[in-house]
Amino acid sequence: MATAPTPSAPSARRRMASWAVLLVLAACMIYRIADSGEDTGTPPRPSAAQAPSSDSAPVREAASSVASLPESAPVRIKIPSISVDAPVQGLSRNEDGGLNAPPADDTNLAGWDAAGIPPGSTGTAVMAGHVDTRTGPAVFYGLGSLKKGATVTVSRQDGSTAQFTVDGVQEYEKANFPSRKVYAQQPRPELRLITCGGTYTTTDGYSGNVVVYAHLTGTD
Repeated sequence: MATAPTPSAPSARRRMASWAVLLVLAACMIYRIADSGEDTGTPPRPSAAQAPSSDSAPVREAASSVASLPESAPVRIKIPSISVDAPVQGLSRNEDGGLNAPPADDTNLAGWDAAGIPPGSTGTAVMAGHVDTRTGPAVFYGLGSLKKGATVTVSRQDGSTAQFTVDGVQEYEKANFPSRKVYAQQPRPELRLITCGGTYTTTDGYSGNVVVYAHLTGTD
C-alpha cells in the first residue's frame, strides 16, 4: 500500500497518526503457525454486527465528557474479555514513515506508535501487535472476537490509567485499507488496536487487517 507523506515538523508528527502504520503488519506474519506444521486454527474474524456504527467517511466525534490525560507513554494493556495482559513497547518509524513491527519472538508484547499520540491523550492513539507467530497465538490473536462495549485498559508511565470502551471492530483488505478513517485525528481521546486479519497464504501472509475502534471513558 502506498504510504502517505510524513510530516517534517516534529510537532506535526506528534499530532498525526502514521497512515503508513500498517507496514508493521506487512512484517506481522509472512509466516504463521501453519508454517511450523502446527496449525492451531484461524484467528477469530469480526462479524458485520461488530462494525462501528458509522462506516463511511471519518466522523468528528463530539468531545468526550471524560477529561483527557497529559501525554505519557503506555506501559501495559489489558483486555479482560480476550485475556490480554501485556507489556507495551514503543515502536519507531522507518525512513518511509511506516511503523516498525514489535519483536516476533515475544508473543505477549504490544507496541504503540511512539511518534504519535499516547493512549489517553487527546487525539487518535495507535497500538499494534502480532496475531500469531511460528510458536502459536500472539498478543492480539483474539482482537477479531472483541464485542462493542468491551473494556480496554492502558496503564501509563506516569502512573495513570486510561480506560477505553470499544466502539466496533472491523476487518479490511490491505488493498482497500481506509487510512483516513482509521488514523484521522479526533477531538477526543481515541484508540486504534491493529493486527493482521483476513485470509492467509504462505506466499503473501495475511490479506488484511483487523482494527478495533475505541474511545476514552474513564481515567485513574
